[in-house]
Amino acid sequence: MNYHFQAHRQVRKNLLDILQNTSHQDLLLIPDGFNNNIYWNIAHTVATQQLLHYYLSGNTFRIDKYWIETYKKGTLPNLNVQKSEVEDLEFLLTETSKTLMKDFDSDFFSDYTPYTTSFGMDLKSIQDAIIFNNMHESLHYGYAMAQKRAILGEKY
Repeated sequence: MNYHFQAHRQVRKNLLDILQNTSHQDLLLIPDGFNNNIYWNIAHTVATQQLLHYYLSGNTFRIDKYWIETYKKGTLPNLNVQKSEVEDLEFLLTETSKTLMKDFDSDFFSDYTPYTTSFGMDLKSIQDAIIFNNMHESLHYGYAMAQKRAILGEKY
């Protein structure tokens, strides 16, 4: 599983780079052809990771429920995000990855409720969920990069 944790840290580093190197205005802009923004895609990865790993294993979330309710699947982007929330998300991107690894190493995920994702993948264990979550976060990293390119194209 070490490789999968390394991959998770890397995708989170990539997401953090976009978050820190995109203007606040651009983070919240919904580019033509999209139904959400860069910020939503990044916050959504944190919310989904908590649901896939903690909720489905019967454990409490490691983040405030606000993030889950605001950025889970099916939510709409918040266009009134304060800079302090962006800073909170920066922290969560790094810390939830570290916490996941510590919790996994301490056998925190002893139970897991099987779940079929909307992508069509069957998750039967925390290991499956960690591997799938990396794919899910990479997908949203790609969306965020495409949105950033679209925004830059609209400006120039």
